Amino acid sequence: MDLHALLRLVHITGFAAWFGTIFASMFVLKTLEPGMTGDEGHAKEYKALLMRFIGLETKVADVAVVSVLVSGLLLAQFYHGWTLWAAVKIVLLILQIALTMGYIVKRIQPIAYPCDTARYASWYRLFAISFTMFGIVLAVTFFFL
Repeated sequence: MDLHALLRLVHITGFAAWFGTIFASMFVLKTLEPGMTGDEGHAKEYKALLMRFIGLETKVADVAVVSVLVSGLLLAQFYHGWTLWAAVKIVLLILQIALTMGYIVKRIQPIAYPCDTARYASWYRLFAISFTMFGIVLAVTFFFL
């Protein structure tokens, strides 16, 4: 396998792993919702489980994001060139990371459990932001590049 094919494999696999971690998180949070919005005894147990999951999920997502960025930069440098579309994709990925992290800091971290379902819905808005940005990146990549 040549280097170009290997970089593309890493890039696509990293993007899929990143997307997969977000998808898995959505399902875990949906499953934990009754315990996180219910009585305090369940919320403590569920919160410990959620924090453990988020810690592990973050490790996987961080590796995936770094692999996407590094492989993408290497692909642009050595094979595809620094075109307008490469810059657009870089900006979109940075925007996705910034929007996601900003929303986590502003809306997710302050949540105290147990909480009401309206407050817990902040998690679902986070997923809406992430999936929208994934959709935009994929649309730009497949339809405009």
